Amino acid sequence: MTGSQAAPAPGRSTRPWPLAGLGYLYATAIGFAWGALWSTGRIRRSGGLWVFTGMPKWTFGRGGSCVGGCYLTAHNVSEAVLRHERVHREQWRHYGMALPVLYLLSGRNPLRNRFEIEAGLEDGGYLPRSRGRR
Repeated sequence: MTGSQAAPAPGRSTRPWPLAGLGYLYATAIGFAWGALWSTGRIRRSGGLWVFTGMPKWTFGRGGSCVGGCYLTAHNVSEAVLRHERVHREQWRHYGMALPVLYLLSGRNPLRNRFEIEAGLEDGGYLPRSRGRR
């Protein structure tokens, strides 16, 4: 496993869902088009993730949104957040276009949403950092 890949959640198969790869590519194309259209900041690659900054706040949710292999944000690009978003990228690769539905079914509360928990609540900024990980 490389540093840019997340370990699967306990109980989650390492085998992607059928057609997940196509769904991931489709979502990445949509995310890339949306990011290229609205980004007014830097566009770069970070650990296999396309990062689009300078996005208007209405073009993404919370502090940023991962769509396939693209992370869309205004300016939320700390290394911890990018680590969190790389896990979401791996979730897209595993579930494909089923991910948005599964994510919604997991609920809007990030403290109870299994996808946010797997990506890391501290890295995502949903919980304060433990003293040992600053």
